[in-house]
Amino acid sequence: MSEPNARSASAPQPLWQGVVLAALLSLGAAVSLGVTRFAYGLLLPPMRDDLGWSYALAGAMNTFNAVGYLLGALSVPWLMRRWGAGPVLVGGSVLASLFMAGSGFFTAASALMGQRLLAGVASAWVFVAGGLLAARLGAWWPRHSGWLLGIYYGGTGWGIVVSALGVPPVLAWAADRPHGWAWAWWALALVCVLATLGLAGLVRKLRQRGLEVDAAASPSAAASASAATALRRLAWALGGYALFGVGYIGYMTFVIALLRAQGHADAAVMGFYTLLGMAVVGSSRLWAAWLDRFRGGQALARLNGLLGLATVVPALTAAWPALLASGLLFGAVFLSVVASTTALVRHNLPAAQWAGGISAFTIVFALGQIVGPTVVGWIADGPGGLERGLLFSACALWLGSALAWRQRPLDGGGGRA
Repeated sequence: MSEPNARSASAPQPLWQGVVLAALLSLGAAVSLGVTRFAYGLLLPPMRDDLGWSYALAGAMNTFNAVGYLLGALSVPWLMRRWGAGPVLVGGSVLASLFMAGSGFFTAASALMGQRLLAGVASAWVFVAGGLLAARLGAWWPRHSGWLLGIYYGGTGWGIVVSALGVPPVLAWAADRPHGWAWAWWALALVCVLATLGLAGLVRKLRQRGLEVDAAASPSAAASASAATALRRLAWALGGYALFGVGYIGYMTFVIALLRAQGHADAAVMGFYTLLGMAVVGSSRLWAAWLDRFRGGQALARLNGLLGLATVVPALTAAWPALLASGLLFGAVFLSVVASTTALVRHNLPAAQWAGGISAFTIVFALGQIVGPTVVGWIADGPGGLERGLLFSACALWLGSALAWRQRPLDGGGGRA
């Protein structure tokens, strides 16, 4: 990674500047996950009703998104070596905006799957590049690195909140129009465009402060090979994170459909998803101490266990207070699982290997997400419905917790770049 310029190296930056930069950077997480992926859960019920989908086909849409995410994760190290993290972040966000808009122009399942796949590729570019820049911020404020990472990943919550508050009114407004759900895709694409403008301004600010990761300083092939050797020793954490991908995506894909199937009113569903998103935003501080303290898999294991508890609740009861508690706990935990893997990379790998480490965790995350939606949808089409599908998700998360608990810190490790 690039070294800080002389002026910033001689005088530490005030913490508030790091918080502001992390908050602006969180627009990338809002685009890549909060809108591009998770808004689909709100659109699934009207699209399924309009287009006559099974739950398996509805889940396959997010499976294709996850396949695209995997392809994006595999290609992003090369892209960052060629152009740098900042251009990849902004370029990926531009493409994500275009592919979100494209989803409003098709009704054929194959075409919509193609749009979801391409959006997944672009969102991976945004998310991995943003995660690398967030790790860089953490290196400048090492005592607060867990918090800064949490702020970045918490941006997903803002994307969820905007989707929860924006999609239902658009659907209601367009209810009498053919395929009215298309208008919601176009509205979400506009949100992505606005966030992209903010990210473009942020990259300029990072470059001015010497915090940008340019192409010349991005990881070399030799550094990536060295990272691969070290990552074999992080196999337990990688396995736990793959099962996180399997488990959490079932909840985020189908929980809205389950709430509607249980007969809860539209306003209640909107409130549930908004609460979940706000909990994501608030989680940036909640688990920061774990991310800073634990160098092994303890944080990942504990957070996976809590997430399994949140996921199993809708499978067991339709009581509204219990469902609200489930959404609150899920939102407060699930993006901190992602942040815990970035913290694990920072603690255990030298700075030159961070991009390779983050990319490796992103790849296993994507592999898990490929499995999760289709399997849960297939289970939901059989006896037991969506409740049994979420029970499978909870079991995957608890198994992931057990694997991550076996991960021990590596010798040496990361630190300030």
